[in-house]
Amino acid sequence: MAPKAVKYLDIAIVGAGMGGLATALALAKQGFKNIHVYEYASNLGFVGAGIQLAPNMARVLDRLGCWADIEKDAVDLKDTSIRQGSTDNELGHVDLRYIRDTYLYPHMVGHRSSLASSMYEACKKEKAIFFHFATSAGEVQSWGERPRFEAIPREGEKYTVECDVLFACDGVKSTIRDQLLRLKNIDAKIIDTGQAAYRIMLRREDMQNDPELLELIDKESVTRWIGEKRHIIAYPVSSKQIYNLSTVQPDQNFASAPSATYTTKGSKPQMMEVFGDFCPKVRRMLDLVPDGEVCEWKLRVHEPLPFWVHEQTVLVGDACHPTLPHLAQGAAQAIEDGAVIAVALSKLPEVTPTAINKAMRVYEEVRKDRAYTLVNIAAASGRAMHLGEGKEKEERDKQFAALKDGKGPVPDKWADADIQKTIYGQDVMKITEEEFDKLYAKM
Repeated sequence: MAPKAVKYLDIAIVGAGMGGLATALALAKQGFKNIHVYEYASNLGFVGAGIQLAPNMARVLDRLGCWADIEKDAVDLKDTSIRQGSTDNELGHVDLRYIRDTYLYPHMVGHRSSLASSMYEACKKEKAIFFHFATSAGEVQSWGERPRFEAIPREGEKYTVECDVLFACDGVKSTIRDQLLRLKNIDAKIIDTGQAAYRIMLRREDMQNDPELLELIDKESVTRWIGEKRHIIAYPVSSKQIYNLSTVQPDQNFASAPSATYTTKGSKPQMMEVFGDFCPKVRRMLDLVPDGEVCEWKLRVHEPLPFWVHEQTVLVGDACHPTLPHLAQGAAQAIEDGAVIAVALSKLPEVTPTAINKAMRVYEEVRKDRAYTLVNIAAASGRAMHLGEGKEKEERDKQFAALKDGKGPVPDKWADADIQKTIYGQDVMKITEEEFDKLYAKM
């Protein structure tokens, strides 16, 4: 059993995204008393688009006490249809109803703001969690034994934060990761994927006069339309009051933009042109987007890192394993990180910097291979969706066709039963509980 003083460690978390909120909440649920979260935004006014809520995410959030709030507005998926973008012909169909029975949680879809706000509300109920908004992290002055970093409030003087363990949950543009890599003289470059994404949310009232579109929002189904180098994935969220569309297409707008730029105001005529050869149903949906409300995101990842832990400083979520959206696991993997961190830290046999470092290397051991495996599967799935004419596309479409007889793998990997077994069937909190002592002894 961990010594009593473990629960009084001074914990600093930089970033209040999915990974930061999950880490704070999981630590509070494990009984830690001093958890401080530093967030650049002035408040957590949640925005964003739809998000897939996979069983491995639901399992963790249920244990953290906030799944019920998220689930009530989410849509329980019954199937997915993969269709040719240009014709709307169905290439493949996968029944998803077995997922709840197999993994005890369904595969649902919801609004990203509902997920984040439910986690934030759960955090606010914990007396141990303190939020510091409008505050960014500057220079890291010490990585341990007591990490120190410069906190820079938007108003007022900057000050130094000192803690027992520092968690960098500051996303794909993590300043803490960048400092750490410079310290270690490691060049893990941000990789420009050459892809960008539109995020679109249509209201039920936008679609109500079009029977074909209304049928889509009323279905408990994910539909993916695919074409050469492009796809659109769509599903209803918010109790079927919103239809969420996410696209991926070649990057046209960011090629000459500074590397710090991740979003830009999109052009509706350009969006319509990009998907101009898709079927009329898809084009009618895209045309419902109001002029001036088209936003485009640049899709970037970075090279795998050789380590996630240095002294008593720890990288979490997109700071160490950003992923493309094709597997719908980005947020889920950040949430798994937070859960494993909390279990590992709660099992500290002693309160020393060395013990903290070893426990956090257990976190890295449990999470690193799994996270990077899923990053690679997501990238491969994206490539399969975007094939142009040729033998590879013919083979892929044969695999889709075989699904109608219940045979073979699913090229759209998030819907493949074997891939689901890899993702949903692994209980990372249970693994950490059961294997901590053995892994810790090896560190």
